[in-house]
Amino acid sequence: MKVRNSLKSAKNRDKNCVVVRRKGRVYVINKRNPRFKARQG
Repeated sequence: MKVRNSLKSAKNRDKNCVVVRRKGRVYVINKRNPRFKARQG
């Protein structure tokens, strides 16, 4: 999982990416292709 300053760039890489907020952190998750997982904060 990558920790990034901007998750918009991570979200735009694949159409299955979803931005989720959990426990005060922002995550990009992708069920179809798990290598696009990213976290912010």
